[in-house]
Amino acid sequence: MADGDGDGYELPLLLFAGFRTLIDQLHTELAEQGHPEVRPAHGFALQAVGRDGATAGEVGRRLGVSKQAAGKTVERLEGLGYVERVDDPQDGRRKLVRLTPRGVDVLRRSAAIFDRLRAEWAERLGADRVAALEADLREMVTPANFRLDAVGWLGGA
Repeated sequence: MADGDGDGYELPLLLFAGFRTLIDQLHTELAEQGHPEVRPAHGFALQAVGRDGATAGEVGRRLGVSKQAAGKTVERLEGLGYVERVDDPQDGRRKLVRLTPRGVDVLRRSAAIFDRLRAEWAERLGADRVAALEADLREMVTPANFRLDAVGWLGGA
């Protein structure tokens, strides 16, 4: 394939393999930094909880999974110390899922690791090529496809 013409199926496989490479490197480093139990689905769930917190139902909608599946994920994250459930100040009948300091820590560490991994790609491929790749992907991927529901789309939570 020296001429650059690949088969149609190769593009999604390469995009997925690139994603998987980055995620695997992230989780190796997170484990070394004190977060060995964090899994890729947890990252999506922590993002779904967000800075302001969310109900389990909202987490489920954001992830594209059932409220029950989201509840199990929240329960797991709570057991690991990444989130806590508190009374919703807007409605005392509901519980709000919020990030704990440990949850904030893992997200901050993840952001720093992703920045470093991007810098490694830029060093290896060239900053212009990485910037062009990102620009091209932004052109092809509509804002509606920047969603957290990849876990549900892939078939699990």
